[in-house]
Amino acid sequence: MVMTIEEIKPVGKQEMGVYMPYYQGNKRNALPWAIGLYKQGNLEGERKIEGGDSIPFIATWNVSMLPADLTRCRLQFADDADLSYELTLATFEFVDYLIDVVTAMKRKQSVDFSNGFYRRLLRLDD
Repeated sequence: MVMTIEEIKPVGKQEMGVYMPYYQGNKRNALPWAIGLYKQGNLEGERKIEGGDSIPFIATWNVSMLPADLTRCRLQFADDADLSYELTLATFEFVDYLIDVVTAMKRKQSVDFSNGFYRRLLRLDD
């Protein structure tokens, strides 16, 4: 089942404080929900495929409350172990991608990561 924005418990100012220096402008508005989502440690969504059916995914990750710590995210598509991918990045970078997810959720768009996240996950820019 795909998550809705109402299911995310936004964090308070204190928990948000250590992340504030990493984000500017509108990203800060979505930050309480992005950190709340991060603290849940998982996300169910679906990747839109142009001209095809969406592919459901489950993303899971370890939770650390320090922005500079590393977060390892694992994405599995369509309950298929052969379609599993892992990515390790700084927590503040991962939360930045979650800001994009939360922003799309608030606009009632599909629950999905940004193209930039997938480029990094699939190492297309290396």
